[in-house]
Amino acid sequence: MKQPITGYHKDEEDHWVAQLACGHNQHVRHTPPWVNRLWVTTAEGRDSMLGYELACRKCDTGAPPDDRP
Repeated sequence: MKQPITGYHKDEEDHWVAQLACGHNQHVRHTPPWVNRLWVTTAEGRDSMLGYELACRKCDTGAPPDDRP
């Protein structure tokens, strides 16, 4: 199920995590060549993706909302 990005935070390993409208969190790493998300490396890039919908596997499985920092 696709869910819009509502915000971001960093995890304990300093990786960016998208906060989704459904209450779930999803890592949004830029780890080329496997994952190219250059937008996550700047505040402007992250802001430009607010509202963008990511596929939420946790919603697909009926998982409860994640804890937020």
